[in-house]
Amino acid sequence: MIAFYADDVDLPRLRKRTVRRWIEDVAERYQKEVGDICYQFVNDDRILQTNQDFLDHDYYTDIITFDETKDNVIAGDIMISVDTVRSNADQYDLNYDEELHRVIIHGILHLCGLKDETDEDEAVMHRAEDEALAMLREEVGEDESLLDE
Repeated sequence: MIAFYADDVDLPRLRKRTVRRWIEDVAERYQKEVGDICYQFVNDDRILQTNQDFLDHDYYTDIITFDETKDNVIAGDIMISVDTVRSNADQYDLNYDEELHRVIIHGILHLCGLKDETDEDEAVMHRAEDEALAMLREEVGEDESLLDE
């Protein structure tokens, strides 16, 4: 089951059925099945506190993935700061909808085993994100919003 929650922010207006199907399709490309995945959308204060409490990091991030994958069944909690996603989109002149979905699938790719610790890992991760976003765009349509309106 893939669930979406918000804590002190508005829940993004995701096309939930489409996003769930997309996540399952991406996982299948890595020979994985989807188990319980919980997305929690939060603000910068909450993600900073989580970084400090659980990872000993004293900085903001757009995503934290807590991996509970067992064998070929991906599972875990994925925390996304909508504040950081929005500021990254603004800073790099990116479309917010696409950046949000890039971060959503980034967590899934981590659960599928991809890393982003080295420059080489980052390049592989970025290509995988681009491929996954292309899959979503094909599903939704190039000119359509990725968010439910």
